[in-house]
Amino acid sequence: MRILLAHNSLYYPSHGGGDKSNRLLMEALQQRGHLPRVVARLANFGLEEQERFLGDLAARGIVPDRVNSGIVVFHHHGVEVHVVASYPNLRAYFARQIEEFIPSVVLASTDDPAQVMLEVALRAGSVPVVYLVRTTLAVPFGPDCAFPSAEKTEVLRRVDGVVGVSQYVADYVRRWSGIQAVHLPISLLEPGPYPYLGNYDNEFVTLVNPCAVKGISIFLALAERMPEILFAAVPTWGSNSADLAALRQYPNISILPPVDNIDELFRRTRVLLVPSLWAEARSRIVVEAMLRGVPVIASNIGGIPEAKLGVDYLIPVRPIVKYRPTLDEQMVPVAEVPEQDITPWENALKRLLGDRSHYKELSRQSREAALQYASNLSVVPFENYLEKIVNSPKHCTAATAVTPGASTLQYPLERLSPEKRRLLALRLKKRSETAPAVSNKWFPCKSVSEAARLRLFCFPYAGAGASVFYGWYEKLPDRIAVCPARFPGRESRLSEAPLRRMDELVEGLAGGLSPLTDRPFAFFGHSMGAVVAFELTRFLYKSGRSLPVALFVSGARAPQYRHGHVPPPEPTEAEFIDEVRRLQGIPSEVLDNPELMRVILPALRADTALYRNYVYQVDAPLPVPICAYGGADDPNIRPEHIEAWRLQTTSSFTLRVFPGGHFYIDTNREAFLEALTRDLEDILNSLSR
Repeated sequence: MRILLAHNSLYYPSHGGGDKSNRLLMEALQQRGHLPRVVARLANFGLEEQERFLGDLAARGIVPDRVNSGIVVFHHHGVEVHVVASYPNLRAYFARQIEEFIPSVVLASTDDPAQVMLEVALRAGSVPVVYLVRTTLAVPFGPDCAFPSAEKTEVLRRVDGVVGVSQYVADYVRRWSGIQAVHLPISLLEPGPYPYLGNYDNEFVTLVNPCAVKGISIFLALAERMPEILFAAVPTWGSNSADLAALRQYPNISILPPVDNIDELFRRTRVLLVPSLWAEARSRIVVEAMLRGVPVIASNIGGIPEAKLGVDYLIPVRPIVKYRPTLDEQMVPVAEVPEQDITPWENALKRLLGDRSHYKELSRQSREAALQYASNLSVVPFENYLEKIVNSPKHCTAATAVTPGASTLQYPLERLSPEKRRLLALRLKKRSETAPAVSNKWFPCKSVSEAARLRLFCFPYAGAGASVFYGWYEKLPDRIAVCPARFPGRESRLSEAPLRRMDELVEGLAGGLSPLTDRPFAFFGHSMGAVVAFELTRFLYKSGRSLPVALFVSGARAPQYRHGHVPPPEPTEAEFIDEVRRLQGIPSEVLDNPELMRVILPALRADTALYRNYVYQVDAPLPVPICAYGGADDPNIRPEHIEAWRLQTTSSFTLRVFPGGHFYIDTNREAFLEALTRDLEDILNSLSR
């Protein structure tokens, strides 16, 4: 693809998070074999600024390809960059580049809040435009924005795709504008390795970009209350003359210059402060610091919790909610800053700086979480998204207005005739054992004989159905009635829209469970099903209903590992189909039939999205015995992940590890079912005592 970035800011050298993210994104696309080009500008136009810029390039060893008529052209890491320096008309030059370069797609972003370059791209008509939202301050709608504008919002409705830098941002766009937006990784990181720089004996408590929206008021208050601590401020795009004057009033604050190599800063940083008072889109510097083991104390606002990756030290703030209708000397909206409670910040900083062992542990946790995140970060999802935009007719790919909160999923099943629906349902049920079923769509279990003293409700893993449990009937004793759960969007419920939210699924299951609790019951869930069983038990406990006599969780991490979980981006179509082919329980005649695959994919997507987006909420342990099972060779679920289920119960806890991988329940079924039978028998015996 020929990719043209409209960058209404300083592309390189620059130190702003959005500028750096755009640069790394273009370099990653170039490394994937695409042909990117950038049209950028200097902060101020003019010959003097142009000469200063050329000096900055020379200091970094970059010789321009050409300097002509106020335009500087150079290459950096394979990307061709056109900088409008002293040329007086940015719009005209960008329009000419669209004509000459003939891009496959144009990227615009929130570094162009006035939509100067965006409108030029949209006027080109035939060229798809994708808009990158890197800050909610610069969009023209919603409570976070500085300058609301219905007119500019309408302009955004004309783009072909909108990508948010975080899930928070994508949700914000959908909620407050009704414009469809997706979250994909567009804030990439520089390639490692990343040196371990977190050191209790480093010099400074550091704030980058001290200004009103970045929480300079909190930073100054901390410096005043803690005169024995050395602080450092690194002015960048938002720091104005008043900010610099305020910083100079404190003898324990050093003003450091911004650096191209962020390691130079972190090597001197003991703790990084990110006390933002606006809704940060994500904050790349949080992840950059954590990668080096530098602890971060940050505001619990906007997309920062996503950047913190579940690591501690998020502090509440009173966010900025109002901006004056003017810009300061740095072209930043002038904010009305609410008074802040400094005490939580002071207490957090004192604790971290006063306990060396606690500091080291937080440093280790930060680095491990960030390294894990970085290992899975890739430009490929965004690349696939662009290719889909480019290869689709524009009238099909254009971002369209939707009712905020409304579902935009389309189910191909709705286009099938009733006859074809019935045929499809029959084919998908061939693997299911025929048996009389109770009139309960959620739990289509066999009729329960009088000999059955306990119902075992079973919840499947992602992509599976009730049929995966049917072989258990003959293996478990008559005293146990196997009652598999059947979720919407599969098997005999294929005509129903699948559920993508855990709370909706749990409420539906609780309703289906109500008429079946006339005798003792237990829950069993594998992988995703374990989390479903756990959340269903919590729902029953909170609502005062009958509880299972035991909770069996299999092949799943304890739910507290999902506390502060940041959902990863959805897989591409190709990646998802590969995942589906690896799932067990799907008939081969379906996998090999493209038409049927198109029908069932929405349900499977919803099923995996439900688990991928699940975030654990802290609550009291359950008064229910828990038996936690796992496979010894499961590459993703380690013994400590299973052992941690112990913290979710105030009753007894049993841990069993079986030979085999994640699907040991199939590969080692006999031993597994024998152990399950013994544990169920023990529970039944305890009920008799």
